Amino acid sequence: MTATTAGQTEAVQDAGYLSYRTLIWRRFRKNRMGIAAAVILGMFYLVAIFAGYFSPYDHNDIRIQVRYLPPQEVQFDWSGGFYVYGLTSTQNPVTLELEYETDRTQRFPVRFLSRDGSGDFRLVHSEGPMYLLGTDRMGRDLLSRIFHGARVSLTVGIIGVFLSLILGSVLGTLSGYFGGWIDHALQRVVEILASFPPIPLWMALGAALPAGWTSVETYLGITIILSIISWGGLAREVRGKVLVFREQDYTTAARSAGAGHWHIISRHLLPGCYSHIIVVATLAIPGMILGETALSFLGLGIRPPMTSWGVLLEEAQRVTVLLNHPWLLFPAAPVLGVVISFNFLGDALRDAADPYS
Repeated sequence: MTATTAGQTEAVQDAGYLSYRTLIWRRFRKNRMGIAAAVILGMFYLVAIFAGYFSPYDHNDIRIQVRYLPPQEVQFDWSGGFYVYGLTSTQNPVTLELEYETDRTQRFPVRFLSRDGSGDFRLVHSEGPMYLLGTDRMGRDLLSRIFHGARVSLTVGIIGVFLSLILGSVLGTLSGYFGGWIDHALQRVVEILASFPPIPLWMALGAALPAGWTSVETYLGITIILSIISWGGLAREVRGKVLVFREQDYTTAARSAGAGHWHIISRHLLPGCYSHIIVVATLAIPGMILGETALSFLGLGIRPPMTSWGVLLEEAQRVTVLLNHPWLLFPAAPVLGVVISFNFLGDALRDAADPYS
């Protein structure tokens, strides 16, 4: 390419002949908070996908001899590298709880990128008590359970939003395009769903799930419940945009040329809503995650042996547990991190989706 051609290309780009996607990406990458949020969310999902690799122990491995063990520190010296000390335990005669003391005569090396005693490959593990976030009432490693709980808590948001996007986009488009009795019927359904307080409605629908369902069936049931409840807001927003787009000249021209309803909807109406749908989906995922967490926290959601962040927080309901074992609140930290990151990402996408503002 000659210098003249390169200069002409740059001139055309500077004149505003960039594609819509390029304009969105250019504006999005200037938002540092949005980029940071995307990176943080990518790390959360990476840990969720490879939870077995990142977990120091099996998340369902029960060790009653170290139940309610406080977080342990990893030691280091130049001669032995990373290691953890052993522990000795005694039972308190009053509370009947185990009390632990560090045994500095025992050292257990911390190993990286190796297999544990059961043959599973781990990023880091130790044969000693390397419980960085402590253990629960069954002696299970809390850090490993948080990693595995991320699989349920993060995927329920993605799957739930995907289902609600389909319902909200399709029904909102039909409501705005056809109008009449279809519009009135769908809007009354949306108003009915919006009139119920969300938490009591979740509780009622969650309690309606059969008690004999397996963990996977309960997980799918919770996902469908959250999707059914959450589609109304998106449907109303898409309807508002479709009401504007159906009166545009290009829609009128397509209708005059004999285009069918499906062609007009798929080629002229829905594409105009894509950027808005993406932003709404990004902002709706935290609501799905909080919904699953709330249901599981109340004992109406995911059930053991499947674990989620809500299931882990359920163990911290009692005040006595919080006073004696405050580390059981650690699962609240990733919930806050993911929700805040999704909100920052949604704000960045909302600003980038209007690159001409």
